[in-house]
Amino acid sequence: MSEYRLDDQPLEAGTLYRLLSGTICPRPMAWVATQDSQGNANLAPFSFFNVVSVNPPVLGFSPLQTPQGQSKDTVRNLCQVPECVVHLCGEALVEALNITSASLAPEEDEFALAGLEKATMPGIRVPRVAAAPVAFGCKLYDMIRFGEQPMAGSLVLAEVVSIYIDDAVWDGRHVDIEVLKPVGRLAGSDYIRCTDRFALERPA
Repeated sequence: MSEYRLDDQPLEAGTLYRLLSGTICPRPMAWVATQDSQGNANLAPFSFFNVVSVNPPVLGFSPLQTPQGQSKDTVRNLCQVPECVVHLCGEALVEALNITSASLAPEEDEFALAGLEKATMPGIRVPRVAAAPVAFGCKLYDMIRFGEQPMAGSLVLAEVVSIYIDDAVWDGRHVDIEVLKPVGRLAGSDYIRCTDRFALERPA
């Protein structure tokens, strides 16, 4: 058995990352499009992600500083244009999502790198992935930065102002998981499919 008092036995950031990402899983993935003030689009996946409020509808995701202590393009873009589009990615697009995790120069376009067509998103200047079955157009609600050191996170709180969802996925009341085919993130290079599910009735 291992126990750590982090004030007495600090762990290196890389070790903490492996421990946290390996135990807190599976994690849903936000595929986030942003845009800088010059109109350059960026698209990147983040697995530190979830819904954090329903009324108002707010999503939360957390880009980490690079190992060199630099901010990701997503964070820099949000400071210039406080909008984003958060996509949910199913199995059909997971290869493209993985391609967009590549480190590119700020002026390079991950949409183009992955061969993805752009589409407009109501109320948002930032484009969405045309092929994505679900997209949430968001305005920046708040950003909480946990430092500038390597691998420090920035918690982005993004308020949903518009929604695109494929009619094959949503009937107005229920999401068809068999059509959406969501994927989750584990540690390292591992992903997971939602193909082995079970149900438990909540107690009264």
